[in-house]
Amino acid sequence: MTHLTEHLEELRRFHTRRWFFRDCGVGIGSLALASLLGSDTTLGAPSSLTGKRPHFAPKAKRVIFLFQGGAPSHLELFDNKPELSKWDGKLPPAELLRGYRAAFISPNSTLLGPKYKFSRHGQSGAEISELLPHTAAIADDLCIVKSMVTDAFNHAPAQIFMSTGSQQFGRPSMGSWVTYGLGSENRDLPGFVVFSTGKKGASGGANNYGCGFLPTSYAGVPFRSVGDPVLYLSNPKGVDDAFQRDTIEGVRALNQTRLGLIGDPEIATRISSYELAYRMQQVAPEVIDIAREDEATLALYGAKPGEASYANACLTARRLVERGVRFVQIHHEAWDHHGGLTKGLKEQCDATDRASAALVTDLKQRGLLEDTLVIWGGEFGRTPMVQGGNDGRDHHPNAFSMWFAGGGTRAGQTIGESDEFGFNVVSEKIHVHDLHATLLHLLGFDHEKLSVRAQGLDFRLTGVAGEVVKALIA
Repeated sequence: MTHLTEHLEELRRFHTRRWFFRDCGVGIGSLALASLLGSDTTLGAPSSLTGKRPHFAPKAKRVIFLFQGGAPSHLELFDNKPELSKWDGKLPPAELLRGYRAAFISPNSTLLGPKYKFSRHGQSGAEISELLPHTAAIADDLCIVKSMVTDAFNHAPAQIFMSTGSQQFGRPSMGSWVTYGLGSENRDLPGFVVFSTGKKGASGGANNYGCGFLPTSYAGVPFRSVGDPVLYLSNPKGVDDAFQRDTIEGVRALNQTRLGLIGDPEIATRISSYELAYRMQQVAPEVIDIAREDEATLALYGAKPGEASYANACLTARRLVERGVRFVQIHHEAWDHHGGLTKGLKEQCDATDRASAALVTDLKQRGLLEDTLVIWGGEFGRTPMVQGGNDGRDHHPNAFSMWFAGGGTRAGQTIGESDEFGFNVVSEKIHVHDLHATLLHLLGFDHEKLSVRAQGLDFRLTGVAGEVVKALIA
């Protein structure tokens, strides 16, 4: 071996050891401390997920994202357009469609009037559809945005864009950025938990909750609302806790040996994941057991123990955030109404309205809403033009609606406006990048400074865009 080779090898070993002791929390000193204390301090929360300080004082500490996958029609839910009813069955004005690119329908499709009625609610006078009576009852707790825009008009890229700020695969999701910035408040549960309800899984798949180029400890962990929260979390038949502990210790020793040889951060993440799974065996089943809630709370949500549902997921989300989970995303994929709009919207509103409103009410009653940000919305809106005979709408990125509650948002207001057909935003346009910038701001981060270097570039959730929406902030 040449002198240069020896020098490089020694330098590699030095940096490996230094990184190992600094970042993995598995040094000899910590092992001894764990023994002395009789607790697994080395097997505590992964170092990457321990609590961290934001850039400035936050208004929100945690997030629940009620993601309505498939894109609910803003024209039937939050954006009342009486003029559209007058144009029902007529071709849209030619200037409206100039340069417009539709996903499936011909641009010369006729206009379709709203299928449901609106009325005003609360002191704020927010216009909300008859399909959402429970949401209407909490109108004064909401900030409704009717001027959202996005860059994508097909489900998978639009969902990934909403989740990650990019239409490309492999970027960290919102929940991953939040846990990267803030860490977790509970050593026994993941910092980022995901539920999937509705008719199918997310169109964008695991990219909606993936960690991209961040360590996998920041990825969302899919939970189920009944049974084992995570598949195969329970010990197999014939395996007791002592045997499981011995197995984990053996795997940890092998992984630590490998870690000392090559210093790959993903090995440290693997060690932490095994340990977290072990601790979750004791904690997670209790968290998802909504039968522990009183009858009044179950009735508030419309939740039924033992049944997988959006309502159960919402109630479980509250139970998770009050135990320190940083980011919970419920992905309800059921709103893609190219046809059967009238029936489909009613079905999904019946399935989600009560629980969405209950979550806000419950958090408020428990003193958690003030620093818990709740977000409701899909990946884009729907066209004012008809599809599917006379009862459907196509994808539409130029205008859609979302609502926000708690977490430092300004309650009891409606932001933005679309044109008379609900086609284009005409005031207070809010792009997805702006949403992300505002989310991070509420959590105490300057979105331009929260970045990660990967492949020679500095990446951030907002890319090279994004402005904080001051009108959203209380």
